[in-house]
Amino acid sequence: MSSHCCAPGRSSEAAPAASEPPPVPGSGTAPGDSKVALPGGSFRMGGEDVDANPGDGEGPVREVTLGPFEIDTRCVTNERFAAFVDATGYRTDAERFGWSYVFARFLPGELRKESPRPEGTPWWCGVQGAYWAAPEGPGSGLDGRWDHPVVHVSWGDALAFCRWEGSRLPTEAEWEYAARGGLDQKRFPWGDELTPGGEHRCNIWQGRFPFRNTGEDGYVGTAPVDAFPPNAFGLFNTSGNVWEWCADWWGTDHGTGPHTDPTGPEQGTARVMRGGSYLCHDSYCNRYRVAARTANSPDSSVGNTGFRCVRDRRHG
Repeated sequence: MSSHCCAPGRSSEAAPAASEPPPVPGSGTAPGDSKVALPGGSFRMGGEDVDANPGDGEGPVREVTLGPFEIDTRCVTNERFAAFVDATGYRTDAERFGWSYVFARFLPGELRKESPRPEGTPWWCGVQGAYWAAPEGPGSGLDGRWDHPVVHVSWGDALAFCRWEGSRLPTEAEWEYAARGGLDQKRFPWGDELTPGGEHRCNIWQGRFPFRNTGEDGYVGTAPVDAFPPNAFGLFNTSGNVWEWCADWWGTDHGTGPHTDPTGPEQGTARVMRGGSYLCHDSYCNRYRVAARTANSPDSSVGNTGFRCVRDRRHG
């Protein structure tokens, strides 16, 4: 499986020059900011699932110890991101490049035909004018989606938002610890069964990918950030809905541990993303499992990628 089946990257396109100063650190607040305090401690990170994608580096299972921190119970919404943009005038990478990737079946026929598609993943289209406030390109908008996760945001955009509100992106270890909700080595944030008792617990693809999504879970695109029950730590949608950026550079050599507050490789070309999205399906990409992982280049933006924020806490 391609590491870019989940979210294609911008490849080698040169980035335009920044057009605005970075936000002032800790200067902003946004509506809907709801964080939960987690005590940290030790947990078993990673997995050795028989369905793991070769080359993703989910394993080996290793013991990781974390300090306490606070994390968003929900992904950053369109409403929260709009408050940031209104306060700072920030322009995202998608706006600066002039385009972003949109799932082809969300587009009208003519726009679908004229938009280029990345090699190997023809269900994505590079759409001129697509960005966070116009998720399907010109003529689209956010009516009815203000409580959905913001998408078409790059790693750099997510970092800028965090800097503005005085937070940061979670490390990959913090993300997985929080996503597991205290469960040890379960496949999902609620246990091992995808649909316990026939109940859908996350927003992923049902049907034949990428041709028909039956929407049995209630959604064919993004869902509200609190659409399904939270895990035991109070976090919503850590499986499915949208991929979430993490702070770490991508790497697959983790060692066996134990590790304390790991932050990933010192350098790299791609940043880690976790959680899976509404396009994940076990016939092609089953990365909605809690140990699953992928990556993308820091300037890439896609219609199924968002983020949540964390803050440090002192011990005691």
